[in-house]
Amino acid sequence: MAQWMHMTQMIQFLPGQTVNDLYPSNSFPIEVRHFLADWIEKQRWEDFVLEKVEQGSQAKALLDQMISMLQAMAQENNTNMVEKLKLLQISRNMTSFQQQPLQFGVMVRDMLRKERALLRSQSTVISPPQYPQRESSSSNMQDVDNLVFKVLEVQEVRKTMHQMQEELNWERQNYESIGTIQQNGLDPTTAEIQKLQNHIQQLEYKVKAMATKRFQLLKECVDCLDQCHTRLISRLKVWRWEQHKATIGHPFDDNLNLLQTWFEQLLGVNGKLRQELMLIGEPIPELQERLGQLLQVLIQSSLVVDKQPPQVIKTQSKFSTTVRYLLGEKVAPGKPVVLKAQIITEQQARSLGSVPSDNVGELINNTAILEHNTASKSTCATFRNMSIKKIKRADRKGSESVTEEKFALLFSAEISITGCDTPYRIQMISLPVVVIVHGSQDNNALATIIWDCAFSEPDRVPFVVPERVPWRLMCSTLNSKFTSEVQTQHNLDQYNQHFLAQKIFDKPDFADDFSNMMVSWAQFNKEVLPGRPFTFWQWFEGVMDLTKKHLKTYWSDGLIFGFIGKQHLHLILKDRPNGTFLLRFSDSEIGGITIAYVSATEHGGQKIQNIQPFTKRDLEIRSLGDRIQDINHITFLYPEYPKHKAFHKYYTEPQHPPSGGYIPVSLQTKVGM
Repeated sequence: MAQWMHMTQMIQFLPGQTVNDLYPSNSFPIEVRHFLADWIEKQRWEDFVLEKVEQGSQAKALLDQMISMLQAMAQENNTNMVEKLKLLQISRNMTSFQQQPLQFGVMVRDMLRKERALLRSQSTVISPPQYPQRESSSSNMQDVDNLVFKVLEVQEVRKTMHQMQEELNWERQNYESIGTIQQNGLDPTTAEIQKLQNHIQQLEYKVKAMATKRFQLLKECVDCLDQCHTRLISRLKVWRWEQHKATIGHPFDDNLNLLQTWFEQLLGVNGKLRQELMLIGEPIPELQERLGQLLQVLIQSSLVVDKQPPQVIKTQSKFSTTVRYLLGEKVAPGKPVVLKAQIITEQQARSLGSVPSDNVGELINNTAILEHNTASKSTCATFRNMSIKKIKRADRKGSESVTEEKFALLFSAEISITGCDTPYRIQMISLPVVVIVHGSQDNNALATIIWDCAFSEPDRVPFVVPERVPWRLMCSTLNSKFTSEVQTQHNLDQYNQHFLAQKIFDKPDFADDFSNMMVSWAQFNKEVLPGRPFTFWQWFEGVMDLTKKHLKTYWSDGLIFGFIGKQHLHLILKDRPNGTFLLRFSDSEIGGITIAYVSATEHGGQKIQNIQPFTKRDLEIRSLGDRIQDINHITFLYPEYPKHKAFHKYYTEPQHPPSGGYIPVSLQTKVGM
C-alpha cells in the first residue's frame, strides 16, 4: 500500500486530465484504487502480457475477486449512501471485462507502472510552499547526547591535564632542590639526575599534547553545538510554519515540551563550554566569540507565541494570547520579567532591529508578567483581556481595502539568564492580523488571512504573498479549509472542484483541466462574481458556514452532492425517473442549499426544477431532513436511493399530544403556490 500512500500526497497537485487518464472513470475509477490499494499492490500484475493467452484464467480470477470485494464493501454498515451506490455501479461496470480478463490485467499493470513513473519524477511536480518534514526527535536528541559526552570528555581531559601539571610542578621542584643537596655536600648520581630530567621532559610533552587535544576537543564541541543550534532553530521554524498552516486546516502538534528540553540542554552545554574556556587561563577569542553569538541567538529565539491572537481583530473587542519563553527555568531570580505588546504595521515588521518608535495603534491591557508553572514546567505570559482601542492606518494603494491591510503584534521584554553577565532584549511577532471596526468586515478580512496563510513562502519578508497562484493550490486550500471548518472527513470530490473552478474563472462551459490556470487575489475576493453582488470567497464561506452549523452530518454521510453547475446537473438528471433529486449548494445566493429534482411536464415530458434555497434561518426553523420528508414528489436520492432509507435518521419523531387539552400544531414545507 506504500505506493498508493505516496500517490495520495501527489494526486492533488497533478493536472486533472492526468488523473483522469490514470484512473478512467468508465473502466478503473480512482475509488477502486483507493479502497483496494493494499490488495492491488500485493498481486503480480507485472506478469501479465497480452500475447500470453494462457494467463487469461489467472487474470479472470483476480477480476472476479476484485468485483466480489467491491460488492462486499458496498454492503458494509459504515459505508455512506453515495459510496455504497458508487461501489455497486463500479462492480457492475467491471463485469464488462469478464470476456477479456487479460486486457483487464494488463490495464492494471500499466496503471501501476505509470504511478511509479510519476513518483520517480515527483521533484518536477509543483507543490505548495513547505518546510522539510520534521526530523526524527530521537535523532536530534541523540546529537545533543553526543555533544554532552564530548563536553564530558573535555572535562576529563582538563582534570587529567591538571593532575599531570601538578606532577610536573612537583618534579621540577625536586630538580631545583638538587642544587641545594649538592651545596650541603651530598652528590646525587648522574643517573638519578638524568632520570629526573627525562621524566620532566616526558611530563612536559604529555601536558603539551593534552593541551592540544583539549583545544581540539573544545573546537569540535563548539562546531557540534553550532550544528545542534542550526537544527534547533530550523525545527522551531517548522513548528511556527505548521502553526501558521493550521489556519487552513493543516494538522498541527502544538506541544513545545521537546523543543524546550532541547533549548535547555544547549544552554547548559554552552555554559559548560564557556566555563572550560575560562579555565584554560589564556583567551581564545575565536571560540569565545562563537559561543557568545550562539548564546545570544539561543536566548533571543526562545520567545514563542504559543497561542496566537485571533487573526481578525475587531477594535474595542477583548481577545487573548499567550507567549511562552522556552528558557523560563533559567531566568535569573529577582526582578520579574514584564512582556509588553504593541501593534505594528507590515512595514515595521520588516525592520525589527529595535522597538518601533512610531505607534500605529493603542492597545489596552498590553503588559503581562512571565510566570512559571511548575506542574507543566512552562513559563508563559498570558494577555487575557487585551483590546485595540484605536488603529492608525497606512495610506492605501489604489483600490486596496482596509481588510487587506496586515498588522502584527510585537511582544518584547528585557531578560536576564542565570550564568550570563548582561541582560538580553527579546522580541517576537505574531502571525499577521487584520484589524476591523465592524462585524460586516469580518468575511473580507478572513479572506486576506486565508490567502496569506495558504500561499506565503517559508522565511518570507513580512508579509509578502503572491498575487496569483495555480488553481490546484487554491483548490487544495479550499478543500482543507472546508473539511477542517466543517470537521468532516468527506472531501470535496472532483465534480465539486471542477464546478468551483468554473465559477471562479467564469467558464461554465469549460470542460478541460483547470489545474495550471492562475487564479488571482482579485478573482478570489476583490471582484464580484458575474451577475452577483458578492465575491467568490464570500459565497464559498457562506456555504461553509451553513454546512458547519446545519448540514455537517448530511455532508459527512455523502447525502449532499454540493457544488455542481446547472449544465452538469441537467446532464446527470435528464434520464432519471420523475422524483429523482439531489442536494446542491445555491450559486445565486450566499449560504443556501437547494433541492434539484426531476418532474413531469404538462405534455408528459420531463423537466428539472430547483426549489427555493433553504438558508440558515430556514433550517433553524425546520431541519433539512424534515423538509425532505415533507415534499412528497421527491422520492429517490440521485442516483437511485429511496429517500426514506437515506434520510430516515434525520426525521423528527411525531410529538405526543400536549397536556392541558391544547390542539397540537406543526410546521410543514410546501412547494409551489
